[in-house]
Amino acid sequence: MSAVVVAARRTPIGTAGHAFKGLTCEDLAAPVLAAVAADCAGLGLPVEDVLLGNCMGPGGNVARVSALAAGLGTEVPGATVDRQCGSGLAAVLLGARGVQDGLVLAGGVESASTAPLRTHRGAAEPYGRAPFTPRGHPDPDMGPAAEALAVKYAIGREHQDAYARRSHARALAADFTAEIVPVAGRAADQRPRPLRAGTLARLPAAFVPGGTITAGLSSPVSDGAAVVAILPAASRGGPPGLRLVAGAVVGCDPELPGWGPVPAIERVLRRTGASLGDVAVIELVEAFAAQVLAVTGGLGLDALGADGDRICPGGGSLALGHPWGASGAVVVTRLFTGLVRSGAPRGTLGLAGAAVGGGMGVAALFEVV
Repeated sequence: MSAVVVAARRTPIGTAGHAFKGLTCEDLAAPVLAAVAADCAGLGLPVEDVLLGNCMGPGGNVARVSALAAGLGTEVPGATVDRQCGSGLAAVLLGARGVQDGLVLAGGVESASTAPLRTHRGAAEPYGRAPFTPRGHPDPDMGPAAEALAVKYAIGREHQDAYARRSHARALAADFTAEIVPVAGRAADQRPRPLRAGTLARLPAAFVPGGTITAGLSSPVSDGAAVVAILPAASRGGPPGLRLVAGAVVGCDPELPGWGPVPAIERVLRRTGASLGDVAVIELVEAFAAQVLAVTGGLGLDALGADGDRICPGGGSLALGHPWGASGAVVVTRLFTGLVRSGAPRGTLGLAGAAVGGGMGVAALFEVV
């Protein structure tokens, strides 16, 4: 893949039903699309396409609606990508593959607050979610699936509590100003807060009686959007950026969907010949503390020890929130800030990854250019 991310922005992230409870997907995505397009105005390149990940929106091609709402012009098309929690990162990979001689704006958006209720024809009540697998295959909800991962890989409560506290502390200490596009008068993420060890320890199990995963160790349902601008590497000559070295989407056991980033990252590393030791920053969508610790352990990383400084160094979804369709693009935006905006040397590597309901994982390796 020969494409470069040259701009990356996001909204603040709000907990569903709170900060952005009245905003639709296009209300969230349009300001970010407009901001990224403005960031790239000096390049003199047309916007070829808009690709946005989305999981629970109203349909009607959210990407096209958002592109029009952003004022990009009627000639700019759009396509909406659904790979559940990996949708935003999948949209970035598709955008990098498809960009030709202009810019592709790719990312994701989720408005859980305004997502429609869905009802099968003839049914009396809406259903909670669509199935991730067909009948006869495991299809656990994400909380119990994360609990099963914690049991299988012996991820204890104390380690989960410690990881969640660190995620919030890092988010509180981080400066997100350069990447955030204010929306509805809000310019800061809603959720990050100081977490006391005693407070976390008192929380009850949220999904499985006697389990280890609590509400404090789980990412909240959230609203938000994130967008990056991608151009072909052949047209380089502009500002610093992140070259996409390789990406991968893989399937895994649907009974343990949180494991998906492990084989996805391993495939990316095989394709590139890189090792995790070569990677300066690793941004994972933190669905659950147990899930992140299982994945990092499976990759041979010590997330609470020697490797901790490079894993979600500005906090992650546990602190910021998890707007499903957008989170995969949020981690790319975090990489862009952590590497490009911070002035990391050329050749520095960053890794992004996400688990996907139904048993999938998506990952991408980037290089500062």
